[in-house]
Amino acid sequence: MRHYFAEPSHGAVWVTGASSGIGAALTLKLAQAGYTVVATARGEDKLNELAAKASSAKGRIHPMPGDVTDEADMARIVDSIISQHGKLALAIFNAGVYIPVHGNELKVEDFHKTFAVNLNGVVNGLVPTVNAMQRAGRGHIAIVSSVTGYGGLPTSAAYGATKAALTNMAESLKFDLDKMNIRIQVVHPGFVDTPATEKNEFAMPALMKVDDAVDRIIEGLKRPGFEITFPKRFTYALKFLGLFPYPVYFAAINRMTGWSKRPLESRGSD
Repeated sequence: MRHYFAEPSHGAVWVTGASSGIGAALTLKLAQAGYTVVATARGEDKLNELAAKASSAKGRIHPMPGDVTDEADMARIVDSIISQHGKLALAIFNAGVYIPVHGNELKVEDFHKTFAVNLNGVVNGLVPTVNAMQRAGRGHIAIVSSVTGYGGLPTSAAYGATKAALTNMAESLKFDLDKMNIRIQVVHPGFVDTPATEKNEFAMPALMKVDDAVDRIIEGLKRPGFEITFPKRFTYALKFLGLFPYPVYFAAINRMTGWSKRPLESRGSD
């Protein structure tokens, strides 16, 4: 089961955060490969536009709008997937929000919103998904984390904290999910050219195009292994840096991002 990958005949695929960026591109490519994909995000219009793009694909996209921060909403969607499509074979928890955090202008609400979407939002969908897959006797789950979870990066105090938590959660669950015939993987992308990374105020080494990132994710889902990470020339460098004492780590990150040369700036009250 550790090498299980859901085929189109096994049941539906569920993708959260499907209205833009990695989620939208991933949903479309899975539909083109023949999968029945349930797409979830808050914006129904964008989901309908995405479904229309797959009108000639081998598979289909079924919009199911929902708010990942709403526990009941996520349970409702899982129930709807089971009732309409029989089984939930693969769930990809991709929904996330990136709010830059500056140490000189901390706002509690920035942390609360980030945690609500990125961490609690995954838990809200994960719990009913695991219950459904356990009843079915098998399943596949992928949680989209980030290399910001490897170690602290500028402006990522909230975002990186949630991604580190997601990685730890997936690692911890794997021990029991293996026994339940449910495969779990964690995705650690480097920098990908999406609306979220447009907010970054520092250099982003090895920035990837969305389509290239999605191809790596789909390839990784088919291969054995717990972690899907890319581009490895960058992500493995960050892993390696985490082995060094903190003075070396902070010096390297400052050099890589150019952050130490930036003055503290007022971000305004918005």
